[in-house]
Amino acid sequence: MPEFLQTEVFDNPLISYLWIAGILLAMYLLKGIVSKFLCGLLYGFFPGAKKYVSRDQFIALVLIPMEWFIVWMVVIFSLHKLTFPAVLDIELYKITLKDIIEAIGKAILIIFFIRLLRRFIDFLALVFKAKADQTADQTDNQLVVFFRDFFKVLALIIGIIMFSKFVLKFDVSNLITGLSIVTAAIALATKESLENLIASFIIFFDKPFMLGDLVKVEAITGTVEKIGLRSTRIRTDQKTFVTVPNKKMVDSILDNLSLRTQRKAEIRLELNVKTSAKQIDELIAKADVLLQQQEEVETYTVVLNELTFKSLILHIDYFTATIEFARFQEIKQGINLNLLRFMEGLEIELAGNQP
Repeated sequence: MPEFLQTEVFDNPLISYLWIAGILLAMYLLKGIVSKFLCGLLYGFFPGAKKYVSRDQFIALVLIPMEWFIVWMVVIFSLHKLTFPAVLDIELYKITLKDIIEAIGKAILIIFFIRLLRRFIDFLALVFKAKADQTADQTDNQLVVFFRDFFKVLALIIGIIMFSKFVLKFDVSNLITGLSIVTAAIALATKESLENLIASFIIFFDKPFMLGDLVKVEAITGTVEKIGLRSTRIRTDQKTFVTVPNKKMVDSILDNLSLRTQRKAEIRLELNVKTSAKQIDELIAKADVLLQQQEEVETYTVVLNELTFKSLILHIDYFTATIEFARFQEIKQGINLNLLRFMEGLEIELAGNQP
């Protein structure tokens, strides 16, 4: 070995720098191959997932964070083999430069690890979503989205704990004990968030509504598009996108319009008091025949409901199957126009037309 390779530069022989540079270069060039190999091994631990998510899909999802995690891990272990130069051994506010560099390296490694963990959670969510899509029940799909978000938050908390222990060098056990002292204060400060989180669990297990349901809560009517940890997203009939806190979805009176068994229509005809009983009998008979002829109308009633000194009130209500709203409106319009024609033919006037 040439002597110049043993020349020390910053307290390390030149050969050590060359070895580390070679290792890092090789790792950078081979990171794709090594990462794909490790992804393939990891995918093999889940044989049941193969019919839902392909190997290529898994690799596409996990490959990039896996590459950077491996590369940075090799960087840390390689540089750890070098002696830290004495010339750089300076202290800033009782913290050495070596400690700062080590902390930065560990912090970056933790970030890449949490990114990899979150991508792995996405993979598991894809598997369970594919399973849920095979069932008619939409509850499974809701739970997949909910627990995916929940475990991603959990992964973030794990990252914070790892950062505290390995970077800031806090005693995690003492940290957790200390946190228990301020738990009450935190709970009070985040009261609304905790209530919304609890409400989200109530929604998933009590199932007052599901994704795709048409609901009405307070003055908001629309289709449920997402149920999250804190809120529910609703696409209104005005095509706006409304975010409603889960607590309000649970505490308010909620009408799940998708669960109705029929659609109801009501007609209130206030007839002129001079209308004869014969005319009313004929109108009722014609209305009865008209409603019988409507295939979508399942049940109906036609009744002279009230007699007042100002008007005679004929009340008609009918129920259709849970047909589309546009078709329901079309039926209503047809029935209303026919009733007007019957009244014109029988020379029946509305109460507002009397002198």
